[in-house]
Amino acid sequence: MLVLFGSPLRNLLVITSFLLAVTVLATAGYMVAGWSLGDAFYMVVLTIYTVGFREVRPIDSLYLRTVTLGVMFLGCTGMILMTGALVQLFTATEIRNLLGVNRVKNDIDRLKGHVIICGFGRIGGALGRELKDGGAELVVIERDPQRLADARALNFLTLAADATDEAALVAAGVERARSLASVLPDDAANVFITLSARSLNKGLQIIARGEAPSTERKLLHAGADKVILPAHTGAERMAELILYPASAKLLRGTAQARAAERALRQFGLEIEVVSAGQHSGVPGMTVQALEQRAAGAFFVAQLDRPGADPIVGPPGGTVIQPGDGLVVVGRSIGAFAAVFGRPT
Repeated sequence: MLVLFGSPLRNLLVITSFLLAVTVLATAGYMVAGWSLGDAFYMVVLTIYTVGFREVRPIDSLYLRTVTLGVMFLGCTGMILMTGALVQLFTATEIRNLLGVNRVKNDIDRLKGHVIICGFGRIGGALGRELKDGGAELVVIERDPQRLADARALNFLTLAADATDEAALVAAGVERARSLASVLPDDAANVFITLSARSLNKGLQIIARGEAPSTERKLLHAGADKVILPAHTGAERMAELILYPASAKLLRGTAQARAAERALRQFGLEIEVVSAGQHSGVPGMTVQALEQRAAGAFFVAQLDRPGADPIVGPPGGTVIQPGDGLVVVGRSIGAFAAVFGRPT
């Protein structure tokens, strides 16, 4: 039986090699009888493929009949085996694909309260790894084969689909998910995904990526809870490192700090460095007044003043000066934005 050779692909390779050997030997056999290379090869192909138009030359000797009978027996047997190997290969491939799809579907159907990532590019990949480190269950929707392979290599549940297709969101379990991150590099696609996801799950937390600043308003109107502008966020991080290196190190300088940040998020808290800009209305206020203005939405954990040592747990009477950096911990970055007058 073909199984004795091993895998379906190995079966096909072995049988193909066998047919090539029969073809070469039979062609050489006819040439020994004085046939030309073209006539000999043509006769062998006709016989192996059982076409049988007519004999190229008369088979009028015992030697030629013996060679022809050998080609018939070995060649036809090889063709039958090759047909079986091809069927076996295609069937095995389809079964593996079917079982793989069904397994992923069953795994996704069992999820509840998971995260859906639409797009597994540079940002989606980094987001997926962070969520995995934080213990979140997630599903990746991506249509690019290489990016899908990257996600599967990280043992993520994946759907090979276009995230703008509502059926893909349903297949990813959007009705049971707690969060969806649309991080495609196409603003129009992110707006469409946000609209579809919001219509399918009113209570879903949606975080969307925007490239152009003008897209932020559209995404919020479409139903996004938060909008991330990578270029803007990157500029803020650089400004943190330049203006408030001590605070930036406190937040993101070590693995322990990043772990603490993830732990805060599990309790629904955010930690951020914000600047007391001259036009924010914050300079001149005391820390206590600022926290009262936030109505309990956040508190100041550290004050980073240029040219001075950071003040950890600043007293309530500390007066905030222009350009001070404040490490704030609270329930929502939106609250930071409302008080400090900065975009989310």
